[in-house]
Amino acid sequence: MGTASNVVLAVAPHIWATFGAFIGGLVVVVALVWAVGMGIGVMRREPKRPETSEQPHLPVTGAIEEISEKREPDEVHCGDDGKRILPHELHGAGTRRSQDQHRSRWAPGGSGSFGSGGPGRT
Repeated sequence: MGTASNVVLAVAPHIWATFGAFIGGLVVVVALVWAVGMGIGVMRREPKRPETSEQPHLPVTGAIEEISEKREPDEVHCGDDGKRILPHELHGAGTRRSQDQHRSRWAPGGSGSFGSGGPGRT
């Protein structure tokens, strides 16, 4: 055997690996083209987008104002006979409007976060 035949035998497995990679890439490309085509078909079946005139508008009176209030937890006490309260006996919200609506401010020198290294609020 000559050197040329050894080179042909050494290159033969690489040709199959290259051919396999090419076929694999071709399969991926075909799958992507199919997925894009399917996505376009799904988009065509979706209902039309609303026109500008169909979009929601602000009321004539303007924007609704935001209500900001201080809330406090609504304590749950045992029933009159000392038994536990069942879920259907509770009211809707777990908080109630606080009597003190004064907004608390940051204390001077207090950062308000943990790990800041400062003394915090005293």
